[in-house]
Amino acid sequence: MKLLFTLLLLSVLTTAYAQIGRSFSLLEAKEYALKNNIKVINASLEYDIALQKKKEYLAAGMPEANINGTFNQFLNLPVQVLPISFFDPSAPEDEIIAFRAGTEFNSSANLEVNQLLFNGSYFIGIQASKLLIEVQNIQKYRTNEDVLFSVIEAYHIAAVAKENLIFSDSIFRLTESLKNTQQRYLDAGLLTNEDLDQMTYAVLSAKNAFENAELQFINTIAILKYAMGYSQDSTLTLGNSLSELDDKASQIALGSIDENSILPLLQTQIELAQCNVRNKKAGFLPSLSAYFQQSYNAYRTNFDFFQDKPWYSQTNWGLQMRIPVFSSGKGRSVVKQSEIQLLQDEYSYTMTKQGLKLQEVQLKNTIASALKKRALQKENSALAERIYRNAINKEKLGSGNNLLVTQKLNQTMIAQAQYTASLIEVYRSKLELDKLYNKLK
Repeated sequence: MKLLFTLLLLSVLTTAYAQIGRSFSLLEAKEYALKNNIKVINASLEYDIALQKKKEYLAAGMPEANINGTFNQFLNLPVQVLPISFFDPSAPEDEIIAFRAGTEFNSSANLEVNQLLFNGSYFIGIQASKLLIEVQNIQKYRTNEDVLFSVIEAYHIAAVAKENLIFSDSIFRLTESLKNTQQRYLDAGLLTNEDLDQMTYAVLSAKNAFENAELQFINTIAILKYAMGYSQDSTLTLGNSLSELDDKASQIALGSIDENSILPLLQTQIELAQCNVRNKKAGFLPSLSAYFQQSYNAYRTNFDFFQDKPWYSQTNWGLQMRIPVFSSGKGRSVVKQSEIQLLQDEYSYTMTKQGLKLQEVQLKNTIASALKKRALQKENSALAERIYRNAINKEKLGSGNNLLVTQKLNQTMIAQAQYTASLIEVYRSKLELDKLYNKLK
C-alpha cells in the first residue's frame, strides 16, 4: 500500500513538472515575451495613462459645477459701529454707538457653474495631448522592440551555448574513453604511469571545458527566461536548432533607415515643439469665461434650519475676461526660447538620421566580415576536431603520443571557442541591422 502511494505521488509530481515545462521556438518566445514581459506591460499602462490624461485635459474646457455649503455659529456676534447722529441729527458728529447685530446661526448653500468660452492655450493643448498619446504609442512600440531584441539575442546565445555543450560533451567522452583504454594498458604493463598521467590531464581539461559549457548553457537559458518574462522555476527548452537559426542569420535584411522607430518619435517631438511655440504666443491673447451662481442663505437665532422657515435666494451670472497688457518683455523671451528649442529638435532629427546612415554602413561591413570569419572558423574548428580524433585513433593503435593528444585537445578547444565567438558576432550584427530597419517582428 505504501509503495502504491509512493508511485501515485511520483506520477502526480511528474505530471505537474511536465505541465510547467515548455519548448519554445524563436517565434513562440517572441510572442510570449510581448504578452508577459513586465516592461511591455508597463509600457502599455503608460499608454493608457496618456489616454486618460487627454480626457482630463478635454474636461478642463467643459462646464464645471460645484455645490458648496457653509455653517457658522457666532459665539460673539459681530459689533457694528455707527455715529449717533445717524439716529439723532442733533448729536455731536464725533460720538458713536456700538451694538451687536446679526444672528447667532447662519447657513448657506451655493451652486456654481463655470464654463471656459475662449482660451488659445486650451485649443493648442488639445492638439498637444493627441501628440502625447502618439509619443506614448511610439514609446510602447520601441519598448516592444527592445524586448524582442533581448529575446532574440538571448535565444541565439542559448542555441550557440547548447551546441557548444554538445561538442564539449562529445570531446570529453572521446577523451575519457581513451583514458579508460590506457588504464587497461597500464594494468597490463603496456603503458607507463607518466603516459597515463598525461592522458588524465587531458581528460580533466576536457571535463573542465564540458562543465564550463554546461554552466554557460544554464546561464543563457536563465537570461532567456528573464527576457521573455518566463518563470525561472519552470523548465524551458529550445525548439529551434542552431542550424535553423544559422540559415536565417545568413539572410541579410533589406530595408531603409527611414523605417527606424526613432524617427517617428523625433518627428512627433518636433510637432510638440511647434505646439509649444504656438502655446507661448497664445499667452498674448485674451481669455474669456462665464459663470453662474445660485445661492440660498438662512439666518437663525436658534439652531432650527430644518424647520419651515425662510431661506433667502440669490442668483447671478457674469463673464470674466483677462487681457494681457504688459509683461516687461517676459512673454517675448519665453516665445523666443520655445522657437530655439524647436530649432534644436529639428537639428537633432537631422543629426540622428545621419547617425543611422553611418550605423547602416558600419553594420553591413561588419556582417560581411563576420560571415567570412564564421565560415573560416567553422572550417578551422572542424579541421581541429578531425586532427584531434586522428590523434586519439593513433593513440588507440599504439602509434600516437599522449602529449600530442593534449596539445591537439587544446587546439580543438581554442578553435571551437573562436567558432562560437564568430557565430555570436554574426547573430549580433544581423540582429542590430534588423533593429535598424525595424524588422524584428
